[in-house]
Amino acid sequence: MQVTFLAHSGFLVELEGVCLLFDWWKGDLPPLPDKPLAVFASHHHPDHFDPKIFALDGENTRFLLGKGIRLTERNRDRWGLGEASAARCRVLAGNEAAEPFPGVTVETLPTTDEGVAFLVTAEGQTIFHAGDLNWWHWEGEDPAWNRNMEVDFQRYAEPLRGRQIDLAMLPLDPRLGVDGYRGPKYFLELAEIRHFLPMHQWDDYGFTDAFLTHYPQFRDQTIPVRCQGQTFSL
Repeated sequence: MQVTFLAHSGFLVELEGVCLLFDWWKGDLPPLPDKPLAVFASHHHPDHFDPKIFALDGENTRFLLGKGIRLTERNRDRWGLGEASAARCRVLAGNEAAEPFPGVTVETLPTTDEGVAFLVTAEGQTIFHAGDLNWWHWEGEDPAWNRNMEVDFQRYAEPLRGRQIDLAMLPLDPRLGVDGYRGPKYFLELAEIRHFLPMHQWDDYGFTDAFLTHYPQFRDQTIPVRCQGQTFSL
């Protein structure tokens, strides 16, 4: 697969017969090949969703939207979504499944913030985009809140236990300090992840190096992101 990091948590994944676009709101989108396109928006936060994605609509485009992105009549009018375009949209809650194209299956997980996480299987490969499913442990937060977050995160991530995942895009958020390591470490120990691309880094790409200094056992799986527009052949 060919992967392009767009910005923040946005990625374009190109497989032989389909393209997958995740949480694009910022960064330049490269020219899209003439292939079916599945566009994912994990939730409504502006650092994950921009209505400009609907300008990509076409007969071979499908939109998979996390719960909370509301396709009300008012929003459809604001976003320029006609009846045919709206019919190509699917709003998904956690623990749902969809098949946007033949041979492409999408499973969703609930998250510890808003919307969903996406697990996509296509062409014999499995791709996971966590959205805001993360172990959000904040220094100074009420200990009970942090404990509830830990329990919810582990419960929501449990369906990934032992799953073979070819590419996982996981939050590695420097705002949490060393507690930002908790989520990716847990994912990498829970599932059989071949390649890990960090995201949600707020342009602090050096935080990946700090993570790997603490956990060098994940170095072979981790692909550091260094700049917008970076491409990877996996």
